[in-house]
Amino acid sequence: MRRDFPLLHGPAESRLRAGAAYRLLTASVVPRPIAWVSSRSVDGVDNLAPHSFYTVVSTDPPMVAFTSVGRKDTLDNVEATREFVVNLTPEWLFEQVNGTGTDYPSGVSEFDAEGLQREESLTVAPPRVAESPVVLECRLHEVRPTGNCWVVVGEVLHVAVAEDVLDESVPGSPHVDIHRIKPLSRLGRDEWGLLGEIREIARRPYRP
Repeated sequence: MRRDFPLLHGPAESRLRAGAAYRLLTASVVPRPIAWVSSRSVDGVDNLAPHSFYTVVSTDPPMVAFTSVGRKDTLDNVEATREFVVNLTPEWLFEQVNGTGTDYPSGVSEFDAEGLQREESLTVAPPRVAESPVVLECRLHEVRPTGNCWVVVGEVLHVAVAEDVLDESVPGSPHVDIHRIKPLSRLGRDEWGLLGEIREIARRPYRP
C-alpha cells in the first residue's frame, strides 16, 4: 500500500504545508549532487556555500544550474558580478562543506571561517577552493525565479581537474575517476551520502 500526500490539488486543508513538502521532496529526490559555489561580493568578500539542487543543463554550450532556496548571499553576489565557481565536494572535506552552510553574516568569508584555502581562478574573479579536486568556472547565463526559489544557470567557461583524480586512458577524452574524487551527496534531513558501491553496465542498443 501507498500513502498519499496532496501538494497542489484537493482541499487546501488536506495539503502538506510548505515546510513538510520541502522535507518530503528532499528525502525523496536523492541522492543530490552538491554545488559548492564560491562567489565574490561587490565589496570583495568571498562567499562559499553548498547548494544541493544542482545539475548539468546543457553540454553545448556547457551549462550547469543550481537553485537558491530563498534569497541568499550567493544569489546576491552572482546577480551583481555575473560570475561564480562550482567546486566539487569530496568526502574528505565533509566537515568544511557542512560548515559553509552556516548562516554567517554577509561580511564574513566562509573560506576564512572554515579554514579553506583560496586558489586564483583563470577566467573569473571568485576564487576556487584549493582543496577541491574539480572546479567549474562559470559566467551567469540567467537567473530564473521559480516559486520560492531562484534557478541560477551558468555557462561553464573553464574546468580544472587535479592531476591525481584525472583518468586519461582514452586519448582526447579526459575523465574524472569517481573512486578518487569520492563525491558527497545530500539526502533528507541531516543525512549525507557517500560514494558506496559502483556498478557498471553498458547501455543496450535497440534491436527490433
